[in-house]
Amino acid sequence: MSDPVFQNVAVIGSGTMGAGIAQVCATAGSSVHLQDISQDLLDSAHGRIESFLTKSIQKGKVTEDQKATALANIQTTVELGTAVERADIVVEAIPEDLQLKNDLFRDVASKCSENAVLATNTSSLSLAKVFQGVAHAERCLGTHFFNPPPLMPLLEVVRAANTSLEVVDRVLAWAKAIHKDPIVINDSPGFATSRLGVALGLEAIRMVEAGVAAPKDIDKAMELGYRHPMGPLRLTDLVGLDVRMAIADYLNEALDSPAFQVPLLMRDMVAKGLLGKKSGKGFYDWTGS
Repeated sequence: MSDPVFQNVAVIGSGTMGAGIAQVCATAGSSVHLQDISQDLLDSAHGRIESFLTKSIQKGKVTEDQKATALANIQTTVELGTAVERADIVVEAIPEDLQLKNDLFRDVASKCSENAVLATNTSSLSLAKVFQGVAHAERCLGTHFFNPPPLMPLLEVVRAANTSLEVVDRVLAWAKAIHKDPIVINDSPGFATSRLGVALGLEAIRMVEAGVAAPKDIDKAMELGYRHPMGPLRLTDLVGLDVRMAIADYLNEALDSPAFQVPLLMRDMVAKGLLGKKSGKGFYDWTGS
């Protein structure tokens, strides 16, 4: 295994995305500090990583030695300073709350090296606002991973107005070192993937609302007719209706486009707690999953 581009990686947030990003980096050979606000959350994340690697062994994709090495490369901490003080890159994977992210990066910038790359995993928020007031704006950019990070090859590298070309080049090299296939997008609401994906998902919901077809048939149309690996309604269930609705509201305000107006059906489902897989029910029944 070649030396990783960023030897020391800090991942802030140990949810589904943060744990997955930590696993990807650790498997590629980096020393990873995974940070969150409680040790219980970190222990849960570590358990999910170990379980994922165990299943990968059963599928013949990972060896026992690779699993052991990856787990040994991950350290957990509740202390932000401990996580970022030696980091070559800090990847933020906390909830999609603009103020929360901006506050975090201001704090991170005061605790890490001025040469450390600062990267947000936001799927849609304005990088200009996420990094507003953060020192050394030239080292700030977006690294939008896809769920689940260990399996999805795409990495959307988002360049903010002040991001240096050198930093973009370093992150592109890092993406390839951690076995991702990167694309470069300029900072714009929803970037490329969320903007296109949410628009398609909202239109699919409007079709259900209008009685055009059942969710499974709409999804099958896109899977078989357009070779999408997953239909837009099943994907919405996996992401979470509440998460996608928040992104749609943000894009509707930012872009002033009818394509991002949230259907009443979606608002009703969210109000009733029908959020998709995480709640057990959405457009599909996930209770047996």
